[in-house]
Amino acid sequence: MTQVDISINGRIYAIACDDGQEAHVARLARYLDQKVSTLAKSVGQVGDARLLVMASLLVVDELVETDQALKQARSLGGSGMAQQPQPQTAPAFVPTHAPSPVDEQILAETLDRLAHRIELIVDQLETA
Repeated sequence: MTQVDISINGRIYAIACDDGQEAHVARLARYLDQKVSTLAKSVGQVGDARLLVMASLLVVDELVETDQALKQARSLGGSGMAQQPQPQTAPAFVPTHAPSPVDEQILAETLDRLAHRIELIVDQLETA
């Protein structure tokens, strides 16, 4: 295990991660920091914990929307049916081709890993 220092909302957190994952954790932290900064601008500094929970909910919402888009792409792929219009709440992602089983497997594994990492980061932040 290795440790990486990340900055969220101007506060430094020491986060443990697997060896070689430091750059990846730093990228995730920058993404989360961007979400927190955007929230802080709109709702003010309502406390680190509340901002982190709100940002986490936004990130999980993006994850769920991506998962729904993947499921929709799977159901439309190869069926020969015309694509239905996207509802207003659907993500901007519109597949241009039916994903291959390998693409679907890679995306599903990536989504699972991201969800797990988000949970780990939230757990570590709660105990910090």
